[in-house]
Amino acid sequence: MANKEKELTFEENLEKLEEIVKKLENGNVPLDDAIENFNEAMKLAKTCDEKLKNAEEKVNKILNEDGKLEEFNIEE
Repeated sequence: MANKEKELTFEENLEKLEEIVKKLENGNVPLDDAIENFNEAMKLAKTCDEKLKNAEEKVNKILNEDGKLEEFNIEE
C-alpha cells in the first residue's frame, strides 16, 4: 500500500521555513547542510506563495445570483 504524505498547511510550512531561517542565521551549519537547508527553504517559500495566491484568488471571487463564482471588483 502506498504511503501518501500529508500535505502541510500554510502555517506548518511557514513554521518549518522559520526554523530553517533561524538555523541558517545562527551560522553554525556546515556548508553542505546549509545548501540542503536553503533548497528546502526555497521549496517551502514557493509552497507558501502558491497557497497565498490560491487563497487570494478565492477571496476575490463572489457568488452571483445565478450561484456562479465571479471576480469581485469594487467600482469607485
